[in-house]
Amino acid sequence: MTKLPLDWADAFTDVPFGGNGCAVLHGGAALDNETCIRVVRETSLVECTFTGPSEVADVRVRYFLASGEIPFAGHPTIATVAALVHRGLATGDRLTLETLAGLIPIEIDRSVSPPRIVMTQKSPEFGPCPDKALVADAVSLSPSDILGQPQLVSTGLPCCVTVLKDRAALDRAVLDPEALSRLHVALGRGDAEFAEPFLVTLEGATDAGATYARLLLPPPNPPEDPFTGSATGAMAAYLWSKRLIAAPVFTAEQGHGMGRPGRAQVEVLGPPEAITGVRVGGQAHVLISGEIHL
Repeated sequence: MTKLPLDWADAFTDVPFGGNGCAVLHGGAALDNETCIRVVRETSLVECTFTGPSEVADVRVRYFLASGEIPFAGHPTIATVAALVHRGLATGDRLTLETLAGLIPIEIDRSVSPPRIVMTQKSPEFGPCPDKALVADAVSLSPSDILGQPQLVSTGLPCCVTVLKDRAALDRAVLDPEALSRLHVALGRGDAEFAEPFLVTLEGATDAGATYARLLLPPPNPPEDPFTGSATGAMAAYLWSKRLIAAPVFTAEQGHGMGRPGRAQVEVLGPPEAITGVRVGGQAHVLISGEIHL
């Protein structure tokens, strides 16, 4: 039997049961893929992380959905660092994570409790712009509900950034898996590759927010992600590049409609025409600590 330390942390919140949960298996990076997938499915979480030693960074992190490994994810990064801090495995104010998307610099602000964890995501990669009708069909909306042109954007993990005209349209969105598959084909991506529409409105869920977003997911994942840190970075880069936000620093909100409100502080680095990266930060509450027996 293999025993590994495990922490369950709610990311992008400072209270229990908010934001987005992630189980962190310390020392689990050496596990085989199928075991990692089974862990995610057992928890019913969107993602879990598995850490290990690194020759090029302070910690190696592997990220898994219920459908398989992905190169990077935002809320699990915040949760993983919170778990490292909780166990005394990250004692300074900076560290670097090795991921399949590259090295991720982390800053830890201990002036607040729990600490605020800030990750710097890489410069955005702007991909194809799919037909607006395809995107609308994927989330059961009308093309008239979408402002501007959706676009595939990645700051570590791709998503199709889609700006909606208002909160009512955001609330009405329902994923259509068959239409989503057609969107994947149009974007040149396989069914297992992440390219879901990240739906965002240019108003917060509360007065504190400048944006409010949702991410709907196909099976075998849970139907909706409470807070998506990687997509928040891609969304911020898109909005700044299109000059849809007045300033590169703002507060992003997600999860309120699920009863799991989350909040991130976002800063896009560089001018709109030459973005060099995106800083996405938030707090995390370590909810459960123990061991997993495999």
